[in-house]
Amino acid sequence: MSNYKTFVIGFPRIGSKRELKFAEEKYFAGTMAANELKDTAQSLRAYGWKKQRDAGIDLIPSNDFSYYDNMLDTAVMLGAVPQRYKALGLNELDTYFAMAHGYQGTKGDVKALPMKKWFNTNYHYIVPELDAGAKISLNAEKVLDEFAEAKNLGIQTVPAVIGPYTFLKFATYADGKKREDYKADIAAAYKKLLDQVYASGAEWISIAEPALVFDTDADSVKFFEALYQEILAAKKVKVNLQTYFGDIRDSYDTVTKLSFDGIGLDFVEGKETLNLVKKGFPKDKVLFAGVVKGKNIWRSEFSKVEALLKDLESAVSKDNIYAGTSCSLLHVPYTTANETKLGADVLKHFSFAEQKIREIAEIAAGDKNDELFKEERVKADASVQAAVKALKPEDFVRKPDFAEREKIQHEKFQLPLFPTTTIGSFPQTKEVRKNRADFRKGLITEQQYVQFNKDKITEWIKKQEEIGLDVLVHGEFERNDMVEYFGDHLEGYLFTENAWVQSYGSRCVKPPVIWGDVRRKEAITVEWSKFAQSQTKKWMKGMLTGPVTILNWSFPREDIPIKEQTIQIALAIREEVLDLEKNGIKIIQIDEAALREKLPLRKSDWHSEYLDWAIPDFRLVHSGVQADTQIHTHMCYSEFNDIIKDIDDMDADVITFEASRADLKILDALKAANFRTEVGPGVYDIHSARVPSKEEILSALEKMLAKVPKEKLWVNPDCGLKTRGEAETIPSLKNLVDAARELRAKN
Repeated sequence: MSNYKTFVIGFPRIGSKRELKFAEEKYFAGTMAANELKDTAQSLRAYGWKKQRDAGIDLIPSNDFSYYDNMLDTAVMLGAVPQRYKALGLNELDTYFAMAHGYQGTKGDVKALPMKKWFNTNYHYIVPELDAGAKISLNAEKVLDEFAEAKNLGIQTVPAVIGPYTFLKFATYADGKKREDYKADIAAAYKKLLDQVYASGAEWISIAEPALVFDTDADSVKFFEALYQEILAAKKVKVNLQTYFGDIRDSYDTVTKLSFDGIGLDFVEGKETLNLVKKGFPKDKVLFAGVVKGKNIWRSEFSKVEALLKDLESAVSKDNIYAGTSCSLLHVPYTTANETKLGADVLKHFSFAEQKIREIAEIAAGDKNDELFKEERVKADASVQAAVKALKPEDFVRKPDFAEREKIQHEKFQLPLFPTTTIGSFPQTKEVRKNRADFRKGLITEQQYVQFNKDKITEWIKKQEEIGLDVLVHGEFERNDMVEYFGDHLEGYLFTENAWVQSYGSRCVKPPVIWGDVRRKEAITVEWSKFAQSQTKKWMKGMLTGPVTILNWSFPREDIPIKEQTIQIALAIREEVLDLEKNGIKIIQIDEAALREKLPLRKSDWHSEYLDWAIPDFRLVHSGVQADTQIHTHMCYSEFNDIIKDIDDMDADVITFEASRADLKILDALKAANFRTEVGPGVYDIHSARVPSKEEILSALEKMLAKVPKEKLWVNPDCGLKTRGEAETIPSLKNLVDAARELRAKN
């Protein structure tokens, strides 16, 4: 008999074999009908519900599924569809996808809504926009339909929605409006939602307000309180206020006084959560205790979780404690059952989504797994430990200083004003992917594999020269993923076959696993870069992934701090940087796309818990190169404005940012901070298939020139082009080069 009842906040939706991804791509290509896509979605929802039911979960969520993103779903639920998308005259599904990734066709030409990182994860959400004509009103069709769908399978679910406070915090506003202007309408919409959910037969609804884990000022707490006093008035359905990714120390007293029936708190990442509960928790409320980690793939140590739950019983009645996940399981793969190449001795340490829901049930039943944690999983690598210990403060500082290097590099490279380049990758066609897969399966020889890639490199160097780009890249045809590819050449890493995790929309990643101490086994990129440089007289960038991103886009160890893991990776990538330089590669890009991902959600922790070591670890990677070697880095889909000085302290020579979806707002932060690093804010969004015109790019560049000195401005797309096709890549880059040339003529 279970000691505690159980719950899950959310389940993955992309499919254990990425069924939704492939169905959506067929739909976008016009080879799958809408009803077939909807059938695929329905089967995936049923799969998740049944798995949770069969594992014995008491409260199973519905409406956690999404075709693209739950924040976008919330915008649609609230009628927050900007007029420019309505004006396309598309059907409901295609309007939804136009908001997600833009539209260019017979009905018009619109960009996608902005996309940003979801808290401190590698998931991306669509930023809602309340335009000038926005009027919030409820359309709960999706919520109610999915509840009914589960009910028809004999499964009673808890409809789960993102709450109004989080929605309004993350939304953008037109005409100087602010959240208070929408308070009455959004409260009315959620109040109506509670009534409709109750009428449908639901016992509970879960409203997620993760934005409460940020630093929350008194005015925001008052706004939250007033909002929910209205929403909860005269409610009939039980309401759980669900939080995750941290603690709610600033709003805990307010939340516990409101008439919620349950409160969901994170005991994994919430540093103060246990102390808050032990100071007092309402006797008439259920505590949804997030005790099983939802963002990493290691097994839970049952005895520690059991001790935590027992500790909670000093403040909360055992009958009122539900045990569950710390956040949605969206952030982990589906199941270890799809892994056939990793042995049982490895897999027994892993817990993916399906294993986690069984863990919850086992923990609730009082099961033990102590023996697993008594064994020595991995031995330290003495050479790695010695290299880390030998580091000195001067190893983290590059000489000479930036201003002197900038002069030296301008003289050496002789690039024109507004030099043009790309971020690194070119289209990964079916043929490119097949070449890698055939080699991996032993269907072709290494010589055939290498020759294919060399032919593609040569082909795309010629295309870049014809387009007129100034600094070239080799295209990365040998790489499956910007982290997994490097991890494959590092000791201490393990790789899965099917541990896919959704990053955004139909885009999935397969994070490698840091198993032990990390060191470089061999040169990784040198031969490819040497070959590429031999095919052109133009400058060729060496392309690397930085240590912080490799760490943040891997599943890290839990037996040592991530700071230690990152410095090990930094030493390995440093070796690669120096080898590239020795082999004549004088421009080296070290991507830190995920720099902000592990940034603590509370500003008071930013430096002490992250930036004070993450920034120096990046400098360690490149501090040994000569003054005339130019170091680039790239960052995407995060808010950088408030850490712009820290980014400048990375001491790169050139940095490229994602900026197009964010309407170039980062430019103001660059100017205000007197940003010294040369910079390339992305001039067009590569995550959309639309082709930007020369005039559109020129307009963006002219905005940039108002904030960035012309000697420091680079011209580039906002990210790599691996997900794009040649049909849009070539004309987009031609327009980019033409725009840069026209701007040069004016300056």
